[in-house]
Amino acid sequence: MTVDTVDIEEAEPTSAGIRAKEVRRLDRVVIRFAGDSGDGMQLTGDRFTSETASFGNDLSTLPNFPAEIRAPAGTLPGVSSFQLHFADHDILTPGDAPDVLVAMNPAALKANITDIPRGAEIIVNTDEFTRRALQKVGYTTSPLDDGTLDAYHVHPVPLTTLTVEALKDYGLTRKEAERSKNMFALGLLSWMYHRPTEGTEKFLKTKFARKPDIAAANIAAFRAGWNFGETTEDFAVSYEVAPAATAFPPGLYRNISGNLALSYGLIAASHQADLPLYLGSYPITPASDILHELSRHKNFGVRTFQAEDEIAGIGAALGAAFGGSLAVTTTSGPGVALKSETIGLAVSLELPLLVIDIQRGGPSTGLPTKTEQADLLQAMYGRNGEAPVPVLAPRTPADCFDSAIEAARIALTYRTPVLLLSDGYLANGSEPWRIPEPGELPDLTVQFAQGPNHTLDDGTEVFWPYKRDPHTLARPWAVPGTPGLEHRIGGIEKQDGTGNISYDPANHDLMVRTRQAKIDGIDVPDLRVDDPDRADTLVLGWGSTYGPITAAVRQLREAGEPIAQAHLRHINPFPKNLGEVLARYQQVVVPEMNLGQLATLIRAKYLVDARSYTQVAGTPFTAGQLAHTLRETIRGN
Repeated sequence: MTVDTVDIEEAEPTSAGIRAKEVRRLDRVVIRFAGDSGDGMQLTGDRFTSETASFGNDLSTLPNFPAEIRAPAGTLPGVSSFQLHFADHDILTPGDAPDVLVAMNPAALKANITDIPRGAEIIVNTDEFTRRALQKVGYTTSPLDDGTLDAYHVHPVPLTTLTVEALKDYGLTRKEAERSKNMFALGLLSWMYHRPTEGTEKFLKTKFARKPDIAAANIAAFRAGWNFGETTEDFAVSYEVAPAATAFPPGLYRNISGNLALSYGLIAASHQADLPLYLGSYPITPASDILHELSRHKNFGVRTFQAEDEIAGIGAALGAAFGGSLAVTTTSGPGVALKSETIGLAVSLELPLLVIDIQRGGPSTGLPTKTEQADLLQAMYGRNGEAPVPVLAPRTPADCFDSAIEAARIALTYRTPVLLLSDGYLANGSEPWRIPEPGELPDLTVQFAQGPNHTLDDGTEVFWPYKRDPHTLARPWAVPGTPGLEHRIGGIEKQDGTGNISYDPANHDLMVRTRQAKIDGIDVPDLRVDDPDRADTLVLGWGSTYGPITAAVRQLREAGEPIAQAHLRHINPFPKNLGEVLARYQQVVVPEMNLGQLATLIRAKYLVDARSYTQVAGTPFTAGQLAHTLRETIRGN
């Protein structure tokens, strides 16, 4: 994978030729690439995003792809899309509606046209609008000719024909040449929005280093698309979106997805703790990217184990934790259900373990490639017995890096499994991330038990595996093989202090309450509230709703509506000032991509009439949607 970085203090726009056509300046654009799942739309969007990041724009992305490995070509279930929002200022979401749609076939047009506002630009690959392709998705007439698209600015382009013509001298079959039509489209859009081109050409040379003919053909198609935009009369206008240097603090930036940020955060936490990193995992959408990425970093002391199932994955990770590693297991909602017994064992053993849940639509297999926030109550209570675990959630793709480090801090400090709740929106979406300096990262150094820690009445010094730190209530972490530190482990209740098996009712009551007190006492920052106007209404969010909520709050404030905002990273335990914050407001609104799980917890714990605003469509909220709802709430409707 190539890493594109930009130094904000030194970034300069690059041009790729002399433009004689009209150039219009925009402050923001939302583009959606859509086509068949074999048309390379994710790669096209990723490359356009990388060049946009290197140019210095702020950006946010929303990939959307089928659950099937290869759905039938040209059908609605097989449509894959990639949406990118980029701007010359700070932005928070991938955009409510595209300004530009690139539709590679009729299915892509039909699947996305309802999201496109009137007046938007639509670029269609006319070569694919055959009678058979139209009938396959239910069109009785061609929307290019029957007036369906009269409300839009339509650019009919024979992308396939132009690509094949551009590659006629490269010795490729027609089918091989057609595969490069996504690069032609990328070149055209790169010209249209003045994107740099050098990075994409370098990427193609690297990707196809072992197939130089294929690399040359893709580069030729990319250049042909750019030249088509420059020379054709069909595109009389191109657009400029200036870099957003003023939106960022100075530093070295790169575009990063949530799963990649999590991977890097885990490696950084391992380094800061001076512990080897061990991942025991079973592949599952949308968490598998973390396994793939960490497997590339053996040089950083990372060991990855692709297990035969979810239970084996977490079992191996818990064994690694017992052996003194920073242990991690990654999964999605169905995998958390399978791992629940071993999470309970980790609670009983009181060993550090990171359980990363990249949430997706459920129940059961549900919507495996779509996003949801419906695993919160499972994370809180989805185990037998009283088995409390800390729960936290990142709010943006870049915040996944810091959240991984924070989860490691809690697990290592308090000797507990920790559940980190990301989701498909964060996992696959991306945004600019400032690469931190090593000195900015926290010290996570761990002190293992080295010898006896308790003196008996007769003066004998012994090791008690459940003798707790008076401040954190964490028990000692004794690495197997350390002389004199032999002790029992297992899921049967242990005696306080000695760690001997105990069925004593009073001891069990003490141990259960102590484990709960340990979690309740975790040191988490106070909740910060953004309330410049002393509003009566607070919108409280968690996880990936941060971007849409913040964008909606900005819209309301610009319109003169007072509203306060707060966002939770730590959900168990809650910040200690949360109750006081909630009591200050007449109305509390909790938007969630579930049926009101955080709102349920808030009502139960603080007796606050928190109002849920929920969505379980497999897609994130839009800012406009939330702004309308919050405006009506403020006005008492």
